[in-house]
Amino acid sequence: MENVHLAGEEEDLYSGYNDYNPTFDSEELENDVGFQQAVRTSHGRRPPMTAKFPGTAIGARPLASSFGARIPLASSMGRPMTGAVQDGAARPMTAVRAAGYTSSLTRGSTFDPLGQSKGPAPSLEAKNEDTPEEKIKILEKKVNDLIEESCMAQSIGALQLALEKAKEAGRKERALVRQREQSGNADHINLDLTYSVLLNLANQYANNEMYPEALNSYQVIVKNKMFSNAGRLKVNMANIYVKQKNYPKAIKFYRMALDQISNAHKEMRIKIMQNIGVVFVRMGQYSDAITSFEHIMSESPNIKTGFNLILCYYAIGDRERMKKAFQKLISVPLGIDDEDKYIPANDDTDSSMVIEAIKNDKLHQMERDLKVLTEKYIMTAAKLIAPAIETSFATGFDWCVDMVKNSQYVELANDLEINKAITYLRQKDFNQAVETLKTFEKKDSRVKSAAATNLSFLYFLEKDYDQADRYADLAMTADRYNPAALINKGNTVFVKQDYEKAAEFYKEALRNDSSCTEALYNLGLTYKKLNRLEEALDCFLKLHAILRNSAQVMYQLANLYPTDKKYPQQAIEWLIQVLSVTHTDPQALAKLGELYDGEGDKSQAFQYYYESFRYFPSNIDVIEWLGAYYIETQFCEKAIQYFERATLIQPTQVKWQLMVASCYRRSGNYQKALETYKDIHRKFPENVECLRFLVRLCTDMGLKEVQEYATKLKKAEKMKEIKEQRVKSGREGSARGRRESREGSAGSAVSQSESKQLSPLLDSGRDSGHSSNSTKGERLSAKMRSLPGSNEPYEASSPKEIDASYVDPLGPQMERPKTGAKKRMEDDDFADEELGDDLLPE
Repeated sequence: MENVHLAGEEEDLYSGYNDYNPTFDSEELENDVGFQQAVRTSHGRRPPMTAKFPGTAIGARPLASSFGARIPLASSMGRPMTGAVQDGAARPMTAVRAAGYTSSLTRGSTFDPLGQSKGPAPSLEAKNEDTPEEKIKILEKKVNDLIEESCMAQSIGALQLALEKAKEAGRKERALVRQREQSGNADHINLDLTYSVLLNLANQYANNEMYPEALNSYQVIVKNKMFSNAGRLKVNMANIYVKQKNYPKAIKFYRMALDQISNAHKEMRIKIMQNIGVVFVRMGQYSDAITSFEHIMSESPNIKTGFNLILCYYAIGDRERMKKAFQKLISVPLGIDDEDKYIPANDDTDSSMVIEAIKNDKLHQMERDLKVLTEKYIMTAAKLIAPAIETSFATGFDWCVDMVKNSQYVELANDLEINKAITYLRQKDFNQAVETLKTFEKKDSRVKSAAATNLSFLYFLEKDYDQADRYADLAMTADRYNPAALINKGNTVFVKQDYEKAAEFYKEALRNDSSCTEALYNLGLTYKKLNRLEEALDCFLKLHAILRNSAQVMYQLANLYPTDKKYPQQAIEWLIQVLSVTHTDPQALAKLGELYDGEGDKSQAFQYYYESFRYFPSNIDVIEWLGAYYIETQFCEKAIQYFERATLIQPTQVKWQLMVASCYRRSGNYQKALETYKDIHRKFPENVECLRFLVRLCTDMGLKEVQEYATKLKKAEKMKEIKEQRVKSGREGSARGRRESREGSAGSAVSQSESKQLSPLLDSGRDSGHSSNSTKGERLSAKMRSLPGSNEPYEASSPKEIDASYVDPLGPQMERPKTGAKKRMEDDDFADEELGDDLLPE
């Protein structure tokens, strides 16, 4: 307590803090004479006499310097002063060395912290590239770069460039080996580099389909015992033999590769055995293929092998084993996680973000693709074996449906039922198809919508438009976003000629599925009906961008241009594109001939008309044009065959027989012409023109029958004159009657509303009367002359596939809108490892 000082009440606790010591005033150092002298001379090295701080003086004590020696320094503060010197060596201010100071700093040295006084650093020693080791390293780097460039070129599809780089890498590698031998380093050859060069070269030969060279390169690697695991490359050689269709040798090399791969590489062995089985299938040796596939299904079952096994059993007709193989197929584990893991379980934001990130990543996409492929194989297998495993295909389908319902693919059962209905359609059993589809009316919305869409499609084909409309409405109720249902609804409205409403349904289908080509096609047809040609042209141009090789679309585009006579060349170009897809279509050829004829190019017109006649020799318009062309070019003999064919097509039309006789007469064959005219006279005794030519020919030839034909000619002319007078008087009477009826109706008391109600009936009566007066031959000629116009879209000569969203045209009215039920039929042909499948209806 003696040493504790208690502050008084009036004593300032913070006194002394503002006292200023001039020793620390650095701003006045320039004016301090003593400091400047100490800096310029050795005056500053002398220690000061005393310190001016009272109560801190202590005796001198030894202090460690930077040299490690204990040096006694007298200081009033007990520390060495800055700038103090002992034995000529400058020592640091404190134990922590400041920047720019070193312990070896000698007296009189300048302040040079960066060492600039020493001059620039000496240059690095240049690497000598003339040594053999450096040359070998440079050459190795060039070879590796060439291999990498070859692989990159192959990845972007530049196969020829990849091969050139591989060859150059091979040349550089051989030069590298020679250089090593010359330098005496033959024992240090880089075998990995040699292997890489040879393997890349063989692969590039195979990619460029230079199979002999590729086999030679692989053979060099396989025969070299210094390369480990080179025997696996025999799989590549076997693959080349498969491409060359040398199947026995391919199997030999597959088995050699199988012998050189240990059981530890189970997956590789399974793949090789699968290839062996596929090659046996291609050779038609199904029993050997079955052996391979059964071994795989017992060791490591997978979907492709199970499907191929079913194909083999189907090929040999083994019903029971087909059933067992199908059961194995639907029991193969896919190793795919449940889709529920991609649904957030709670409101956790972090987990939701993770799920959103992995929902569409590559792994999930791979899982989806595998699931779709599996369902495709199961559906195809069921459709294939259903007719074969039981006495009837319906019983077989029922068995497959029961098996699928008890498996992990329960949702496929409904699709199989719909395919059962489609199979009924293929067999022309429409009643059974309808009954099968009607069973789905009480199922869930997706299946109900698909079934109702197909029913609407069927009733539309049968022209039962009321039922088609009913089921289209049902399909839309079950799934409003089903584009096929909207198309079917639009079609039913289209046939009722409510084109504006039909266009709305087609537009809604396009909003739901922008890639729905059927809706776009039907929308174009609707715009044509509404005479909105620019919008129709826009629809078909968009469709052409999607379906580049569709002859129907190109014909519609060609058909839009002739409506404006200013654009014949565009129509010609589109028709030429049509013929590039369907070379043998007679309608397109005839249309091109007509366009060229309108342009005045007779030679091109003749070429296309003649080609049209070759493919369809029953078109009256084409026959008439060709006959007239030969008459115009003074080749009457050639025109005879065309008019004779026209006579066969229209035997009641006398003009074709008269044209045949006229050709004989013009060519100078009067006897044949006379016989032809006589034959015409027997068939048409009242034909005045025939009698005139008979009189003329008999007169020129001096025959006795001239008087007989002259008498008949007079009678015929008189009868013709009487008929004309009767027709004329009848027309005058009818005209007089119409005038009287109009005068009477003006004074009658018939109300305006009644006359409006009667007018449609009168119009329809006039139309029917006019049509009944036209002869059958004139109607047929008019029909044959009219090329497909705005209401007749292009009809290809080849048979069409029945597509789900497309109505196979019934008769010549080809412009009927396409329906939306997808029903394309494909042949089940084995190709590689897969089988062609049927697309499901929408």
